[in-house]
Amino acid sequence: MSTANGQWYPPEWPDRIRALARGELRPVAPRRAATVLLLRAAPDGVAVHMLRRRASMAFGGGAYAYPGGSVDPRDERDVPWAGPPRTEWAARLGTDAASAQAIVCAAVRETFEEAGVLLAGPTPDTVVADTTGEEWEADRAALVSRELSFADFLDRRGLLLRSDLLGAWARWITPGFEPRRYDTWFFVAALPEGQRTRNASTEADRTVWAVPAEAAAGYDRGELLMMPPTISTLRSLVPYATVGEVLAASGERDLTPVLAQARLDGEEIVLSWPGHEEFTKHIPSRAPEAAEEGSESAAEESESAAAEEADANSSGPAGADA
Repeated sequence: MSTANGQWYPPEWPDRIRALARGELRPVAPRRAATVLLLRAAPDGVAVHMLRRRASMAFGGGAYAYPGGSVDPRDERDVPWAGPPRTEWAARLGTDAASAQAIVCAAVRETFEEAGVLLAGPTPDTVVADTTGEEWEADRAALVSRELSFADFLDRRGLLLRSDLLGAWARWITPGFEPRRYDTWFFVAALPEGQRTRNASTEADRTVWAVPAEAAAGYDRGELLMMPPTISTLRSLVPYATVGEVLAASGERDLTPVLAQARLDGEEIVLSWPGHEEFTKHIPSRAPEAAEEGSESAAEESESAAAEEADANSSGPAGADA
């Protein structure tokens, strides 16, 4: 990673931004995704469950994040449902009802896949208390491999998805110059009583329960790597003293999508996230010869990424990272 203004950025960004500005790079359509900030009480107020992505990951390697991932097309199938109706979720998330269900379903499914925590129960006002054991693990593995849809999983176990346990918190869209893009909705949820988190993801090498203020301070010192959406949502939790306060505040959160903007300003590339000034970067421009060569490479990478995404979408469900 390279740095500017104390913030990290991938070294290929400048070339890709120049290529996009010249019309040589075709933005990849973002995939819908969801991620969940699992919360529990801590001596200092609230703690959030975070995982560190393996350095080998193509997207956000080495960065701390929350459990989450892409929508599986089968998440739009009817699922046993409890909580606000899909139309209400659609109004809150700014989508149609089918998309809203898929996004909420992805949030619950990915939390189970990556953290072993299941926001579902046998009745509209109960939650499963224990998701450990060989049978649960077999189902979780089948979900990860896409051998089992979440709807079939819930049906087989006689469970209802508890959408009322989620609160919508933020929405971020990966910049247009990135080769892998996601339109990601961030949710908050309390860790259900009796359940425990674990590192169930092959994409993470470490999991922690972090106090938001302490983790944000670690980021500021350069000790913890986080992408802008992660550190932004982490900082947004600092003012709250209890999990209940966070959940109560979720209904008033602004879900206007945050999308990075890039512009050329003389010898610099200026990268900014509207409404999030701390992430503004002034990236020195490289020599014209290097820029031309890099832009060509970036454009080719974009075309390849777009083709890969089209192949993935046409060949059936595929997992991806948020």
